[in-house]
Amino acid sequence: MSYIRPKIRHPETPINDIGYTRKNYEGSLSTLCAGCGHDSISAAIVQACFELNIEPHKVAKLSGIGCSSKTPTYFLGNSHGFNSVHGRMPSVATGANMANRDMIYIGVSGDGDTASIGMGQFAHVVRRNLNMLYLVENNGCYGLTKGQDSATSDFESISKKGVPNPFEAIDLCGIALQLGATMVARSFSGDKEQLVPLIKAALCHEGFAFIDVMSPCVTFNNNKGSTKSYEYVRDHIETLGVVDFVPMKDEITTHYKPGSSQEVTLHDGSVVRLQKLDEDYDPHDRRAALDKLKESQEQGKELTGLLYLDPDSKELHELLGTTQRPLRSLTEEDLCPGVNVLEKINLSFQ
Repeated sequence: MSYIRPKIRHPETPINDIGYTRKNYEGSLSTLCAGCGHDSISAAIVQACFELNIEPHKVAKLSGIGCSSKTPTYFLGNSHGFNSVHGRMPSVATGANMANRDMIYIGVSGDGDTASIGMGQFAHVVRRNLNMLYLVENNGCYGLTKGQDSATSDFESISKKGVPNPFEAIDLCGIALQLGATMVARSFSGDKEQLVPLIKAALCHEGFAFIDVMSPCVTFNNNKGSTKSYEYVRDHIETLGVVDFVPMKDEITTHYKPGSSQEVTLHDGSVVRLQKLDEDYDPHDRRAALDKLKESQEQGKELTGLLYLDPDSKELHELLGTTQRPLRSLTEEDLCPGVNVLEKINLSFQ
């Protein structure tokens, strides 16, 4: 059976400031399991790009291997894309970014793709502050190979076959903070009101923007006893506050109501109550973010929201002093300036 998207557009379909409809940012029909949180993340990326008035052809989307790495097919169908080798997306993103700094880079990965086989590449792309959005769709298992525990599966979390995980989990947000990421956030695939502004902020951030999105696997990791299930995540969310994004001047503002709580209806109709933190939390304090992550882990809570933002971030091109132009636009004259320039360089060493 084949499925075809309708090409008819309602005359009152909303368009953004550059004349695109939301449909212009969509991709192919998803082949993931019905109800997969990854599809909600794809929808959030579509919404964020639509609202930011981004031209699809100026986006490069990259991925590795896994359920998560299939998702770039399902958003921004008119953008550039490259599906790389398992765990090697960061090096491909780095090469593309160095060759053309004018593109917007979105890297989509998973907990296996990043926290296991790709951990070494992840570490180096973070510390180099590559200008990209690096989004992990974290479900705590290997969905393509029937649900084995991944490196982010929590200690004693129970798998579908009923076996507790004997190993400590890797906290990707904590590692990103320690390695120097200049924007770090965590969200939940079922919380579109929080996720969309975070993605918008990450796309406009100058530097490495990391978002760890808890995205329960409805087929292999949504059972009782799993700490990555929909039920567990809903019951253990702790948010850092309401996140909003202000496009002008590329700023992120956070509004706090100390001690208050808020009920949010998720996409499936269920309701989650989010408790607001005290207003003394500073998202510009890296140490405070690490301390808050540790505190929430000890309390068995899933901390979401903007964890850290460096307003003075210097991305890789700025650090290396590279050319302002894409490499494909450089001419022979640019690359080979001539004998006179070579003589000046040689004389400088005498």
